[in-house]
Amino acid sequence: MIKRIFLVLILVFSCIVSAQSNDLIKTDGIKTELHKNNIGKITFMNGNIPLDQYKESDFLKSFELKRKSDLNIRVFMDNSVTNYLHKLNPDLTAEKLLQTGNLQFSFYIDNNFIYKENINYGCNFGSSGNKNTSTTFRVPLTSSKGEDWWAMYMWDRFKLNGGEKVLTEGTHKLKIEIRPYLKNDNNDVTTGELIAKGEIQLIIKTPRLTAKQIEIQPIATNSDWELSNFSFDKKKIEKLNNDIANYSLKEITSVVVIYDKKLLLEEYFNDANRNTLHDTRSAGKSFASTLMGIAIKDGHIKNENQTLNNFYNLKEFTNYEAKKDSVKIRDLLTMSSAFDGSDQDGDSPGNEENMYPTDNWVKFTLDLPMDNSKTNGGKWDYFTAGTILLGDIINKSVPDGLEKYADKMLFKPLNITNYQWQYTPQKVANTAGSLQMTSLDYAKYAQLYKNKGIWKGQQIIPADWIQKTLTHQIQIPERENQFYGFLFWNKTFTFNDKNYESYYCAGNGGNEFIIFNDLPLVIIITSKAYNKPYAHAQADKIVLDYILPSIIKQ
Repeated sequence: MIKRIFLVLILVFSCIVSAQSNDLIKTDGIKTELHKNNIGKITFMNGNIPLDQYKESDFLKSFELKRKSDLNIRVFMDNSVTNYLHKLNPDLTAEKLLQTGNLQFSFYIDNNFIYKENINYGCNFGSSGNKNTSTTFRVPLTSSKGEDWWAMYMWDRFKLNGGEKVLTEGTHKLKIEIRPYLKNDNNDVTTGELIAKGEIQLIIKTPRLTAKQIEIQPIATNSDWELSNFSFDKKKIEKLNNDIANYSLKEITSVVVIYDKKLLLEEYFNDANRNTLHDTRSAGKSFASTLMGIAIKDGHIKNENQTLNNFYNLKEFTNYEAKKDSVKIRDLLTMSSAFDGSDQDGDSPGNEENMYPTDNWVKFTLDLPMDNSKTNGGKWDYFTAGTILLGDIINKSVPDGLEKYADKMLFKPLNITNYQWQYTPQKVANTAGSLQMTSLDYAKYAQLYKNKGIWKGQQIIPADWIQKTLTHQIQIPERENQFYGFLFWNKTFTFNDKNYESYYCAGNGGNEFIIFNDLPLVIIITSKAYNKPYAHAQADKIVLDYILPSIIKQ
């Protein structure tokens, strides 16, 4: 009997050793009864309850999902993410595993599959979890506290890809499943076994709106605009206000419509008002183009075909080659220089996220290598750092620097007095974006282009510069029938089987200043849907489903 017990103990011990030896990294283990009793479960909680305070009585069975809520999940696993990935490919190092894989989330509503996402390898779990060693982690799906998590963007994508459509008023069962995944060199995905799953009843209530939230907002006096008496379909705009108020359209802060040079609509939402300075992010890039055109008109810069070697001794910077000398102002205005920089590629040396932490953004840009696959002026590739060079060239070329020049030559003639620049580390006005203004002042700027550069009889921007700016300078890759001018975008809206071409300034969050070619129409949309996948689609929807139908007689 003793011999048999001894053999059993040896067998059990060998199994434990064998299981441990299959792991690549020693984990933190399972240290609490709560964890031990809930291995393989996704639990839901209201807000972030610290692990050492978390109890089973905190596990939510139901939750009322509101516009601003704090639905969090805490996941209890029996191993770490790295070790799960190791099982999918035992030949890879921990570093390589975490560069090619992570977790896959699957979402179900009322037992129907809705959405699946392989989260990016760079998605981490903050202080609540280390992918090498942690066996539990917490992430928020929604937050009212200004948190900024990949999980919240994933939740937005789930809603955008069918979740919102099925989460109608009433009660719905949400189920989430988590598995590990790995990509190989051909981007083929291998998915592992189920790690954890959980479910909760979501209670959805449609907000009850007041008549005041829906009605068209009266235009107050002293707008600095002549008011329009154009007859438009008010019901379409009331529907717009309704959908913004009930959050079908999210984070919209203002909609301003100028028709035939007169103020037709001035609507504010989500705590914004006429005096709010909106952070429209990259929409501010277009001002670099404007100021370049004015500086050329005034003779401070010869023309847009001047090359960088006219302004910098490029041999003083890293990665010098003759190709850098031949970069034209035009190439930077059209996002088509040959610098090895792309904001669309997170691994690009010149990606804007690599620029911001540096102490000199001009030096960062001029130090970049050139991309052997690009020719100057050859292909469009969004490159924020290039707009910093444009701002620096203007700043060193005009009297008293860019900021004072802009105020004197552009803002004062438009009677724009309430605005706020951001600055580079060298205290130069930042032409990469985030020039904050009121919605009515953005409308003046956009209408100035519609007026071919004239404001109250004064030619502020040269007409030929407006023509060059609002021209198909270069095709935007992978966007059918969309082009780029001089730091202005181009797209065509199709409404009632008729095309309406527009040029527009655009910034993260769904901010757009839209100038129509063949309609006497300018539209300003400001929004704080920063980094949201629906941001610019929402702006298009506002134009196509509400504003154009309200104006164009059918």
